[in-house]
Amino acid sequence: MLLQRGVIVALLIAGGSVWASAKDVALIANKGGAVTSVTMPDLVKLCKAQTPHWPDGKAVTLVVRDPGSSDMKMVLEKVYGMTAQAVNELIATANHGRAGHPAIVVASSDDDLVHKVASVPGAVGLVDVYAINSSVDVMKVGGKLPFEPGYPLHGN
Repeated sequence: MLLQRGVIVALLIAGGSVWASAKDVALIANKGGAVTSVTMPDLVKLCKAQTPHWPDGKAVTLVVRDPGSSDMKMVLEKVYGMTAQAVNELIATANHGRAGHPAIVVASSDDDLVHKVASVPGAVGLVDVYAINSSVDVMKVGGKLPFEPGYPLHGN
């Protein structure tokens, strides 16, 4: 009986840690951007620095967390389809020769990410939905906003 109780407690703890690490990620944008929605294939192009400018001519800057962090696990799987090392190499390649205006910026925290997106015209970022504030706009991905059924950046 004691062994069964221990196994049940261990399973509940393990399940809880999986639940806690499964975050919903939002695509946020600098306020006033002309684009309010992207398809999933367009998001992949944004994340791989294959879309250099918005339709209004502003340069695209993507802000993300460290690809090796647990915060980026779902994004690596669903958006990049690459390992953290491969994404780091992609970031270095995308930013080569663009010291003044990098294509991809790595933020140290969710708050830093939101601040960078808010302060850089044309910037977008992928961030935990609970870090969003009124300084940025939330973009639709695949026609859906975070928490809507079928939202593609849902954490589990």
